[in-house]
Amino acid sequence: MRCVRIWTGEDNDSHFEEGSIDLPKGDRGDILSLTVEAKSISFRETNAGGAFEWHDAPTRQYVITLSGTLDFQTREGKHFILRPGDVLLAEDTTGSGHSWKLIDENPWRRAYVILAPGVDAPFVANPKA
Repeated sequence: MRCVRIWTGEDNDSHFEEGSIDLPKGDRGDILSLTVEAKSISFRETNAGGAFEWHDAPTRQYVITLSGTLDFQTREGKHFILRPGDVLLAEDTTGSGHSWKLIDENPWRRAYVILAPGVDAPFVANPKA
């Protein structure tokens, strides 16, 4: 399961890395993550063509994209794309932030899962090339 982690570096800018949700166990042919304690879940929809200028994540959270394709950008000018089924682990709650814009004809439908304080998120970074 694809996951992009975005966080604030020592330079006060947002940085990202691609990876996946760690799915270490399972039965009946399924694989699943360990349980992660969440504080709340909410849903939001932004019309096609929407965008949001520079901002930080309001809290440490998973953002699960249900529909829509987005281009995220950091202040360094680096980009990553989120598509339906992708998970964003937003941890850049301070600093210069990131921006995003919808790049297809669909609304961005997503679920925000606010993580409980101090929990470990089951994120595994892709190996460095």
